[in-house]
Amino acid sequence: MVDLAAIRARHAASPFLAACRGAPHDTVPVWFMRQAGRALAEYRAIREQHTFEEVVHTPELAAEVTLQPVRRYGVDAAVLFSDIVTPVQAIGLDVTIKPGVGPVIDRPLRTTEDVARLRRLDAEEDLAHVLDTISLLVEELDVPLIGFAGAPFTLASYLIEGGPSRSYSRTKALMFTDELTWHRLLDRLASIVGASLVGQVSRGASAVQLFDSWAGALAPEDYERFVLPHTRRVLEQVGELGVPRIHFGVDTGELLGLMASAGTEVVGVDWRTPLDAARERVPAGVGLQGNLEPAVCLGPFPQVAERARDVLRRAGGAADHVFNLGHGVLPATDPGVLAELVQLVHAEGRVTPADTANTADTAGTTGTTGTADTAGTTNTAGTAGTADTADTAGTTDTPGTTDSVHQHDHQEEQR
Repeated sequence: MVDLAAIRARHAASPFLAACRGAPHDTVPVWFMRQAGRALAEYRAIREQHTFEEVVHTPELAAEVTLQPVRRYGVDAAVLFSDIVTPVQAIGLDVTIKPGVGPVIDRPLRTTEDVARLRRLDAEEDLAHVLDTISLLVEELDVPLIGFAGAPFTLASYLIEGGPSRSYSRTKALMFTDELTWHRLLDRLASIVGASLVGQVSRGASAVQLFDSWAGALAPEDYERFVLPHTRRVLEQVGELGVPRIHFGVDTGELLGLMASAGTEVVGVDWRTPLDAARERVPAGVGLQGNLEPAVCLGPFPQVAERARDVLRRAGGAADHVFNLGHGVLPATDPGVLAELVQLVHAEGRVTPADTANTADTAGTTGTTGTADTAGTTNTAGTAGTADTADTAGTTDTPGTTDSVHQHDHQEEQR
């Protein structure tokens, strides 16, 4: 039996959880999407002996991979090593992770009859390996564990397209031409995703992040009509458990307000939208996470430091800011750079007291202005920069290269 009260007491002073709730604390917390994975030699060593799916399905291995970046970087939170397609695999859907491609489904879901193939998820039975991983982690971690899942729209895009897509044409065709089937599909996926997250929290996850990685492909009015109700249902289920919720998408600058309205304590911001601009788009009382351009970390640390200070400056010392990248760690990233980045954020990221937050920039930061991440930097809209492509043991990435638009945001998303 998991002692959730003991877990909450252990992390009562966590700056990460305080920031998620906008509660008083002193230092800006930091963690990285896809902080576990191919950037780490210790992960690659495990992958020389095991496939990705073997790691995910073996609690001892998945727990070890989750712990590796906490030990290496000193981040303020761990994020579960798993995959966004794991829940639909668990109910028998024929989804495979194809090296160099991402998730592939042999029989895509495109009709009402196809939707009927999605049964309800029993987290304790169907995701026993995931929940057992969490049980191992919460016994060892001295920082909070973040559970995660893919949002209904992003999962649907893979299941309808049959794999990664540039245009999401089949997904949008179903959305616009057969709205009843569309909502039936997302309704079932919302139930599956909600059950997965509730199961993770029941085993000790202290927060959750919902990845709607491809929501940026939608116009705001389409997101509001076809996606938001289902995402809101997922987040409401988790909200009943009292843990912080983070809602993240890629290229979603025009959707940030709607994403906040789904019901979340924190909205994740990718690198294309400066944090001060994001603040104007998100209601008061909703925090921000982000948002250093991941590819900046491929360069020399002085450049990384300059850009990180700019992120801190734009955050303004707000109590509800969690420092992160604007998407996942790129595989070619030098772990030493990330370790230095954590040290910089902890040393210079000071939270401004509430009574002076509107009149002073972040205490201790020395960043320069005019260096905000923009849509023209390295990655382009739709590039996930995720490790699920070419995720075979022994693969290497050339510094300075970025992952293709077909890359899957799975496990984050984290290899």
